Amino acid sequence: MTLTPLEVTEIERANASGLRPVVFVHGLWLLSSSWDRWRAMFEEAGFTTVAPGWPDDPASIEEARGNPDAFARKMVQEVTDHYIEAIERLQARPAVVGHSFGGLIAQKLAGEGHSAATVAIDPAPFQGVLSVPLSSLKSSAPVVAHPSSLRHGVTLSFEEFQYGWANALDEDEARELYEEFHVAASGNPIFQVVTANLNPFAETRVDTRNPDRGPLLIIGGEADHTVPVKPTEQAFQLQQKNEGLTELVVLPNRGHSLTIDHGWSEVARTALDFIVRTAPAPAT
Repeated sequence: MTLTPLEVTEIERANASGLRPVVFVHGLWLLSSSWDRWRAMFEEAGFTTVAPGWPDDPASIEEARGNPDAFARKMVQEVTDHYIEAIERLQARPAVVGHSFGGLIAQKLAGEGHSAATVAIDPAPFQGVLSVPLSSLKSSAPVVAHPSSLRHGVTLSFEEFQYGWANALDEDEARELYEEFHVAASGNPIFQVVTANLNPFAETRVDTRNPDRGPLLIIGGEADHTVPVKPTEQAFQLQQKNEGLTELVVLPNRGHSLTIDHGWSEVARTALDFIVRTAPAPAT
C-alpha cells in the first residue's frame, strides 16, 4: 500500500459521509494542501473531498523545503497508480479535479473509467498533443536544461516561478504565492511529456475514446506560460472525439497560478458548477 495513514483516514471519512467524493490531484511544485480552499467550497456544496499527495510527498511546506530530494524520480504512472489505489478504496465513484500534471493524471484516470466526471485545469499535454509553444519551452528549461533533475528535486527560483506561474499577477502577489505554496518537484514527468510523441509506450498516454470516460471539462488560462491555450485546445479537440460530454473554458488573463491566486474561487466555481451538473453530490 502506498497510501499514508492520513490519506486512508480521508477516504474512510468520505465513505462514511454517503456523499459523492471529489478527488483532487495536484501537479508539480505544489502539495495537496494547495487544494484546501477548494475542498471547503466543494464540501459546502454537498460533496465530500479527498486530496491525496503524490507518493512520498512531505507532510508540510516546511518539511518539503527541508528535503527537496523527497520529490525526486517520481514518474507519471507511479503517481497515477497512487490515485487509483485511493479511488478503489472509495465506495462511490468520484469526480476528479486536477491541475497541471494533476490535470493530465485526471484525464488518465477518466480514460481508465475511474471518474464520474472530470475537470482538468491547465493540464500538462498528453501523448498526441503536438503543440509546443516557446513559453512552454522556457518554463520547462529549469528541468530539461539540467539532466541532474532526473535524480534530484527541482526548486524554481522566484524569477522562474514568476515567468511560468505568476506572469499574470503583480510582483507582490507572485512573491506571496511563492512563499506560501512553492516546493520542489520531480523533473521526470516533464521529460516524459517532452519525449512522449517519440515513445509508443509513453506513460503520458490517455485513452480519450473509452466510452466509460464520463463528462470532461478542460479549463485553460489565457495567459498561461507553462501550458498555453494552444496545447489545451488540442487536448480538447482530441477528447472531443469521445462520445461523452466534453467542454472547454478558457479564462481570460489567467496564468498557471489560477488555482491558488486571488482568482481561485472563479476557477473553483467553474469546476464545481460542471460537477454539480454532471455528477450530482449524492452518491446514489
